[in-house]
Amino acid sequence: VYRGAVRVDQGSLRVDAEQITVEYEDQKVVRIVAQGGPATYRQELENPSGEVVAQATNITYLTRDERLELHGGAFLSQQGNEISGDTIVYDMVAGRVEAVSGEGSPVRMVLQPAARQR
Repeated sequence: VYRGAVRVDQGSLRVDAEQITVEYEDQKVVRIVAQGGPATYRQELENPSGEVVAQATNITYLTRDERLELHGGAFLSQQGNEISGDTIVYDMVAGRVEAVSGEGSPVRMVLQPAARQR
C-alpha cells in the first residue's frame, strides 16, 4: 500500500492516486487498486485501440483479465469516444464496456462516427 501523491508507471501504463495498493502473485502484478479524489488511469493499447484515459474515485485494474473497473464518478475515454456513469467496467480484450448509474444521474456517452472507407 502506497499513500500520498502516488504514481505507478509500467510501460505505457500510468496510474495516479492518493492511495495505490499493488497486489502480486509469483512476483507478477495481478491487481492495482487506486483510490483518491479522483484516481486516474492512462494506457496506450495496441493499435487500433489507441490510448485509454479513465478517472474515478476508485479504480481497479486486473492485469491478468485486462479488465478495468471504475467506481464513483467514473469516466472513460478512448479514440474520442467518452462514457461516464457511477460505475464502468471495461473488458479490454473483448472491447466491451458496461456502465451503470443511479437514479437521477444517467449514463452519458459521446460516440464518434465510424470512419468512412474510400
